[in-house]
Amino acid sequence: MKRTTLSLFAGAAALAAVTGFAAVSAPGDTGAETAEPAARLPVERTSLLCPAPSASDLAETTYTSFTPVTEGAEKKGTATLTAAADGAAAEAGKGGEDAGSGKDGEDAKDGEEGKDGNDGKDGKPVLRPGAPGTPVTGTASGADAPALTGTAEGSHAPGWTVQQTTEVAAGTGRGLLGLNCTAPDTEFWFPGASTASGRTDYVHLTNPDDSAAVVDIELYGKDGVLKSTVGEGVTVPPGGGESLLLSTLTDVEQTDVTVHVNVRSGRLGAAVQALDDKTGGDWLTAAADPAGELVVPGIPADATSVRLMLFTPGGSDADLKVRLASPSGAITPAGHETVHVKAGMTTGVDLGEVTRGEAGSLVLTPTSGSVPVVAAVRVVRGKGGEQESAFIPASDPVGARATAAENRVKGTTLSVTAPDRTAKVEVTASAGTEGGTTATKTFTIEGGTTQNVEVPVPAGLKGTYALTVETVSGGPVYAARTLTGEDEDVASFTVQPLPDDRGTVSVPKAEQNLSVLQQPPA
Repeated sequence: MKRTTLSLFAGAAALAAVTGFAAVSAPGDTGAETAEPAARLPVERTSLLCPAPSASDLAETTYTSFTPVTEGAEKKGTATLTAAADGAAAEAGKGGEDAGSGKDGEDAKDGEEGKDGNDGKDGKPVLRPGAPGTPVTGTASGADAPALTGTAEGSHAPGWTVQQTTEVAAGTGRGLLGLNCTAPDTEFWFPGASTASGRTDYVHLTNPDDSAAVVDIELYGKDGVLKSTVGEGVTVPPGGGESLLLSTLTDVEQTDVTVHVNVRSGRLGAAVQALDDKTGGDWLTAAADPAGELVVPGIPADATSVRLMLFTPGGSDADLKVRLASPSGAITPAGHETVHVKAGMTTGVDLGEVTRGEAGSLVLTPTSGSVPVVAAVRVVRGKGGEQESAFIPASDPVGARATAAENRVKGTTLSVTAPDRTAKVEVTASAGTEGGTTATKTFTIEGGTTQNVEVPVPAGLKGTYALTVETVSGGPVYAARTLTGEDEDVASFTVQPLPDDRGTVSVPKAEQNLSVLQQPPA
């Protein structure tokens, strides 16, 4: 009995490190007086999912995997990132302790990547993980690059981040398309999609598990729900991926559409690829969960057009105050002081060149009474035939730590926002994929402002590097990374918010009188 009970305590602590939730107490103990502050422990296992990058034969995709160094993490670990169509996430680790083992089962060295340009279609990992603190890259070309599923354990798990960046030279959706591969979940909101003429939007679903997932896809336009039976009960096969063209789910053309992905059984990764005939395309990733107050971070300073899309899933209308957190403080956009969002209907607002050449983030707060809302913006850079577009969803705060992989000496902008209180953040640049040493800088962000900070660059940098943002004091803090194309004459770009990387979880402490577990001798 004693051994069984103690094993249950140990199991609960382990469960907390993996899932982020556990409660431990001695028998008969209410915990009202003995509970201690929760401890933060590194996660032991995490999963990431990457959608199929492009349907263009001209697509060139780079994957960058990075795990920041986490105090207290296990010394050894593994990670895999393999083709979803093969369901290979569970199989790739067989034959050796480290993921990415060779054909004869020999372990790959930390930091070694596939030299044959493997695209994962044969079940081999696309990436061979480097040691924590060192990013590793892999590539894929053309329209046949598959969706990917990945799992990291041990030292590779806390804060594991994979950036997928695709360059498309011409055609619909040209430009730079990027996203952080996401953890599986059961519900996603995508304000900012469209079924209008000139837009080709797909919702991509990736299933990491060995059983089928069933999902409902709901579309909401300016007048409410767009009726369709095609999006009900969509089955995503085990270890596989599906992409559905939104215009096949409804025959109604709408400029602003909110997509709701609700998983009936199983879990999925989901993202919307939005392609425009005139302004290129990018990924629209899931917005932060519905909330009364929202922050859309990191709108590029040179944005020539900003369109805000909002949706409230409840039964009540929402009235929001719109502010722009600029380098000098909070500004109310002229003519857009407030916005009214009707319940169950998607609202779109053109804000024009709202940033006016300065760093900016949108801060949305209720005028009275808090009603949960989801939000995103569509940003356009450039003019005439040189326009490109990208999407920024409302984001969760940086929290303890957040990471953006695949940064370059030129073309990387890190935007940090403290919408309420002044905050201090520490920004660390990792070693490069091909060499270099870490560098760190600390910045103070005044309350109510957004700053494009001067990011540190690794000494002796070769290749690309990762940026890690940590909240030192104050806050909350929000951040986003803008990556621009290498051709300075083209306005191609992509923006990724930096929410908390969930590298650690809170595990409640509890004092317990172990004597209550001791059994008297037989």
